[in-house]
Amino acid sequence: MSTKDRILDAAERLFARDGIEATSLRAMTAEAGVNLAAVNYHFQSKDALVRAVVARRVVPVNQRRLELLEACERAAGDGPLPLEEVLDAFVRPVVEIYGSHAREFTPLMGRIYTEPAEFVEQMYKDHLEPVAKRFIRACERALPDLPHVELLWRLHFSIGALGHTMAAGHILRLFSEGQCDPSDVEETIRRLKGFMLAGLKAPVAEVEHAMH
Repeated sequence: MSTKDRILDAAERLFARDGIEATSLRAMTAEAGVNLAAVNYHFQSKDALVRAVVARRVVPVNQRRLELLEACERAAGDGPLPLEEVLDAFVRPVVEIYGSHAREFTPLMGRIYTEPAEFVEQMYKDHLEPVAKRFIRACERALPDLPHVELLWRLHFSIGALGHTMAAGHILRLFSEGQCDPSDVEETIRRLKGFMLAGLKAPVAEVEHAMH
């Protein structure tokens, strides 16, 4: 393994365990078994290292999401988009990380949303904005009668369910006493999609009634 990959792997483990802000360069060099000069040579700064750690995992995930969504759109032609397939395209590439060599990134996927606002905003612009716009349009096509603002709220809650599943899988194992296992990729995808479908398809009138 190259020095650069050792640094990336070590940073990924520590960021996932302790959070990005709380992880020092000193801790990363110790974890990777390299000196500070090696980190500076490959990444110049902690900020650049963080961006590299995120990009290494998020870029392929988003490429896969868009490929699956495009296949769904092609199959639908001019007809309505099936919401379950749109959600599968959104969820599957993320949850599949559990079953890959990149599984140590899964807690970090959830932690990212709790980092300082400036970091989250930059990551959204770098990696998530084009994907978010594509999936919002797809969901509008799949749910043409749902008001736009209501859709955005429901997508926000759905993303929260996905993020929490990735960040807190260990808590699920604990409180289920091992009966629920998020590393069972297909079962996790099935259950997440079921939960998200129910939320996205809930009657708007019931939501409005509950608020009054």
